[in-house]
Amino acid sequence: MNNLLDGIEEVLLMGPGPSSVPPQVYEAIGKKTLGHLDPYFLKIMDELKERLRTLLNTKNNLTVPISGTGSAGMEACFVNLVEPGDRALILVNGVFGVRMREVASRLGANVDALEFTWGAPVAVADVAKKLGETPYRIVAVVHAETSTGVRNPVDEIGALLRGSDTIYLVDTVTSLGGIEVRMDDWGIDALYSGTQKCLSCPPGLAPLSFSEKAMAKLGARKSKVPNWYLDISLIANYWGQNRVYHHTAPVNMTYALYQALLLILEEGTEKVFKRHLDNHLLLVKGLEEMGLRMVVEKPWRLPMLNTAYCPEGIDELAVRRRLRNEFKIEIGGGLGPLAGKIWRIGLMGHTARKENVERFLDALRKSIS
Repeated sequence: MNNLLDGIEEVLLMGPGPSSVPPQVYEAIGKKTLGHLDPYFLKIMDELKERLRTLLNTKNNLTVPISGTGSAGMEACFVNLVEPGDRALILVNGVFGVRMREVASRLGANVDALEFTWGAPVAVADVAKKLGETPYRIVAVVHAETSTGVRNPVDEIGALLRGSDTIYLVDTVTSLGGIEVRMDDWGIDALYSGTQKCLSCPPGLAPLSFSEKAMAKLGARKSKVPNWYLDISLIANYWGQNRVYHHTAPVNMTYALYQALLLILEEGTEKVFKRHLDNHLLLVKGLEEMGLRMVVEKPWRLPMLNTAYCPEGIDELAVRRRLRNEFKIEIGGGLGPLAGKIWRIGLMGHTARKENVERFLDALRKSIS
């Protein structure tokens, strides 16, 4: 019988995710499966939590990976922290801000969306003005907006909320492992991420962390969390000391995340962040030498997700197809109002290496000439 898995090619993943996976992580995911309550697996879980806390710069007890991709992490945060009628302020400057707004609306929240130009950062002064007009139960923003390549000033927004009762929720799906995330210092109450970006792990888990303030809000709910699978109070009982069965954890994916975090911490976070930045600068230099214009202004560019306008007269989809078929390199196209206008070039985690940048730039030159 034909096995399609035998035909999988090695492709350099330089799109908006997933990123290339290092061999140590592939090796980890192939180790023998243990039971999800096996004592040795529980040790792995505990160490994994500590490594997540280190990378997030947090002391939060509830810091765990939940089963599902980053979108499951987003759903988990909103479904646990929002009840019908709650006022929510969603800061939108890209696809994933739009998705936050959609999820909050489906939960019956009274949503205000403060919208900004795609490719420009959230304006802190506008947020401050809005907060002065209306009290909110939750304020949510994307740290690294993958659809545009812009970094939002989550630290400054957090400073506006310090000392208030408002829950501050941040999406770090693309930022975690590529740039600094300081959860406690920035006053973030709830945060979620994904394994498939700068952590260089296959997709399937969503790191998540709740502050004591967020846990208190969860405990004070007037109604049950409407999603049993993503109920953090139940998940916490499995990841905590009680080890109460909730669902069968993805054991081998947990191995993979454990190994991926180990690689980052062994390299050293400062060195990892510098590697991302250095390769970003090399990429931008090469793109600009080809006459391409970057979408985001310098101070707000993401080193791990680079966006450039396609040259006039170029079929951007045809270029991406040639890169994939001829050069075995994947990059992404634009979304929403930027569809057909930009390329999204990822330098995430294991992919962020000089030899990959040089290979891509050479392939792009040939593809647009």
